[in-house]
Amino acid sequence: MHDYNYDYDEDAAVFVISVAAELAGMHPQTLRQYDRLGLVSPSRARGRGRRYSARDIAQLREVQRLSQEDGVNLAGIKRILELENQVTAMGRRVEELEAEVQLVRQQARRIFAAGMAGDIVATPVGKRPPSPQRSTALVVWRPERSAR
Repeated sequence: MHDYNYDYDEDAAVFVISVAAELAGMHPQTLRQYDRLGLVSPSRARGRGRRYSARDIAQLREVQRLSQEDGVNLAGIKRILELENQVTAMGRRVEELEAEVQLVRQQARRIFAAGMAGDIVATPVGKRPPSPQRSTALVVWRPERSAR
């Protein structure tokens, strides 16, 4: 017995319209109509033939479910799909922004201290600035008071 481990790309446009229609449980003409309406837009092969992906098949099934089980008309289905795509895109953007915030937080975890020569030294939290000799000097900063 062989244990095959294939990487599967659900966006790969591999199914011709007759196979896609059969997998979705629809007539090929229905798929053509959905393409014209912009509900499910498959890729095109060199000869302009439609090529459907596994993601397209899943979307065709969802269109059919919304239409037959929930009684949603095609215009409503198109709007639902557009909104779902927007939500997915916004979810991806939120993930990108969260990663960026995390990176900024990691980079911002520094303390600025005065070096031996009076210069400013950035050090990570919990670390002392590098110095050839330790000093016991204490620097007190008093802001100037504005004259009233």
